[in-house]
Amino acid sequence: MGHHVTVISSSDKKRAEAMEHLGADVYLVSSDEASMSSAAESLDYIFDTVPVVHPLEAYLPLLKVDGKIIMLGVINQPMQFITPMIMLGRKSISGSFIGSMAEVEEMLEFYEKKLSSTIEIVTLDRINEAMERLEHNDVRYRFVVDVGGSKLEP
Repeated sequence: MGHHVTVISSSDKKRAEAMEHLGADVYLVSSDEASMSSAAESLDYIFDTVPVVHPLEAYLPLLKVDGKIIMLGVINQPMQFITPMIMLGRKSISGSFIGSMAEVEEMLEFYEKKLSSTIEIVTLDRINEAMERLEHNDVRYRFVVDVGGSKLEP
């Protein structure tokens, strides 16, 4: 759709998948200070899907003037950041759980033919295995639990 997409990850493990399968233009490893520095002030938005506490200081310099971080990962602990990093460059941090039902329908209609997601479906009988894999950072993007397709014994 004409956007320049950058994927940021904590390791290099997903680089090939992000570039080839998801069509990213740039892949950054957040712990690689040189590549993060080279990407300074290059992004308009960052969609932050990380559902655990993580420092925002590494990401704020990536934003252009008036850039925004949109938090989509639910974190149940306070986050901390140095306020001048937001004030300089008029950056902002916002978040969203989900839009209204009408907004979700409009978004799905718009992206119907253009969007796909990479998920792994697990049934309830594999939920413990899924939790162990989450702990070991061995999940490609997201698990979806198929409750309806699980064979539950009463």
